[in-house]
Amino acid sequence: MVRIGVDVGGTFTDFILMDENDGAVRFYKVPSTPSDPSQAIENGLRQLLDLAGVPGSQVAYLGHGTTVATNIVIERRGAKTGLLTTKGFRDVLELGRQDRPSIYDYRLRKPPPLVPRDRRMEVTERIGPEGTALIPLDEASLEDAVLALREHAVEAVAICFLHSYLAPEHEEAARAAVERLMPGVYVSVSSRILPEFREFERMSTTVVNAFTGPRMGRYLEEFRRRVRELGIPAEPYTIHSNGGLMSVETARECPVRTCVSGPAAGVVGAAAIGTLAGLPDLITFDVGGTSTDVSLIHEGRPLFTGNRLVAGYPVKTPMIDIHVIGAGGGSIAAVDEAGALKVGPRSAGASPGPVAYGQGGTEATITDANLCLGRLDPDAFLGGRMSVDLEAARRVIAEKIAAPLGLTPEAAAHGIIQIANANMSRAIRAVSVERGYAISDFALAAFGGAGPLHAAEVAVECGIPRVLIPIEPGTVCARGMLHTDLSSDYVRSCFGDADPASWGAILEQLAALGRDGNAWLEREGIAPALRSERRILDARYRGQNFEVKVDCTGLGAGDFDELVRRFHAAHDREYGYFIPDRDIEFVSCRLQAVGEVPKPPAREHKGGASVAGARIGERPVYIDAKHGWQTATVYQREQLPVGQPLMGPAIVNEMSATTVVLPGQRLTVDRYGNMILEVAP
Repeated sequence: MVRIGVDVGGTFTDFILMDENDGAVRFYKVPSTPSDPSQAIENGLRQLLDLAGVPGSQVAYLGHGTTVATNIVIERRGAKTGLLTTKGFRDVLELGRQDRPSIYDYRLRKPPPLVPRDRRMEVTERIGPEGTALIPLDEASLEDAVLALREHAVEAVAICFLHSYLAPEHEEAARAAVERLMPGVYVSVSSRILPEFREFERMSTTVVNAFTGPRMGRYLEEFRRRVRELGIPAEPYTIHSNGGLMSVETARECPVRTCVSGPAAGVVGAAAIGTLAGLPDLITFDVGGTSTDVSLIHEGRPLFTGNRLVAGYPVKTPMIDIHVIGAGGGSIAAVDEAGALKVGPRSAGASPGPVAYGQGGTEATITDANLCLGRLDPDAFLGGRMSVDLEAARRVIAEKIAAPLGLTPEAAAHGIIQIANANMSRAIRAVSVERGYAISDFALAAFGGAGPLHAAEVAVECGIPRVLIPIEPGTVCARGMLHTDLSSDYVRSCFGDADPASWGAILEQLAALGRDGNAWLEREGIAPALRSERRILDARYRGQNFEVKVDCTGLGAGDFDELVRRFHAAHDREYGYFIPDRDIEFVSCRLQAVGEVPKPPAREHKGGASVAGARIGERPVYIDAKHGWQTATVYQREQLPVGQPLMGPAIVNEMSATTVVLPGQRLTVDRYGNMILEVAP
């Protein structure tokens, strides 16, 4: 039997196949199909199974990560959505928090609400902050609102009433009315999606869920159909934003939880690889075709967040804290009206892609620049399965970048790389230095198709001493699918002053959430011995507006003082100070239910006999303005021996990525096949 992980990226779809008997793995990539991502999944699965000589019936597990929900929001191509909300509150969605993240940027425009005002219907009802009904639900008002949405022919309905997280009865009645009067319409209910306070974030998250639900459902059903046609009996799983797995049914009901699905898998995979390599403190550097995703792993565990913007829309759901910028291999370079060179965030994506791909691209990209500098081998893309046009890349750089700027083609191409690297370095500092971490204490985990291509220069710019490059780095996100467990998150708001009595009430709430999680794991077929839970409490000093998360797993009724100590430590870590005599408030309790699944075994790398034996040639590579063109030795990664160093300048080729080693840098392969690049000062 085999286990397969799939990651659907903007440019390529990546695969990993692991044999359960001996732990042997195969890696594979195919171009993505943006119009129907499930088509690329079918193509890759069919080809991979054929190469491995494995029938579909032998697939015991299939996990996949996808950015379909995120792309729906970015492109604003979701369902025609309506909103039912409490009378007087339909403009909450548009008013928001009145935050000014870029207060001096007069060009900045807020994204338009996903539900326009004429499709936001008010219902006469009101739940108070204590959870009691101040105004009973007016059935006639509700029916009128639903009929009005029916007149608009909406495909999805979001329901968000004030304080419904305390008393969901009115929302459930509204759900029943929608299902009765508008059968077949997708319904998203805030007390199910996000049962906690802050009405704007709850409403925005519920609307995003409704907006993405119908199209995401169609994609998941098409994905499931294609899997069945390949004879694969395993029910596919989807990784969600907190790094855990969920079933297709759960993903269809809560697509908003998949907003950083694929990148989250990469962080999970990097954490497992780094721990095995003895590098538990990592900054992940995942550079794909359209974006660069960076995250921080401390002591083997990723950092999490409960709130982020997705294409400008607030989404409040537990997720791995990933910083995303528009810098990838397909990012477009252009000279603007002022004569300045800009790189990204626009991307050529998978279609038409970089000019060198020969699929109709007309604008210079980072990939074209790397080809022009000799850093990429035009004959080695996807192990030689994909042909690229080096001359076309040179022409577009010369005509559209070098000529307008009065530069040589290599200086223009290197300028594109420098700008991209600077943008990537800022993102790395945002998740490390700006949060109080000493960047020199971390290694850079470089993966994605282009991560190892840029890692050497980015590490120098950021002051990171070493770089970890996993085997087949272009498929690490797919690899993460085999390292993650089933998990589901539960939350309940629980306001109150922190004291031993209220702590007892919190424990009762957590026990109730635990029962919900245990019931879910039971339905997923997870044996009791493989179940676990993580308990988190949101708390704050009285008078604060935002809270910190305190891990209270394992604490009991007699551990109130330990809870207080953990809160002060968490506050000090988050804000740089704590106030031991200040009163504390409880805000929300959270529980993550986890079901353990089998993991790939650690396999030691054999490699070749010598560094010289891994040498496959040499070619000129442009380093920078100081070093100019230099002759770099080219190596085949699979043949590199364990423990024998090689020195730069060098290029290391493999199927899914290319690694650049700069002059003065040293690269060694560890016993698990990871390349460790020691960065020269």
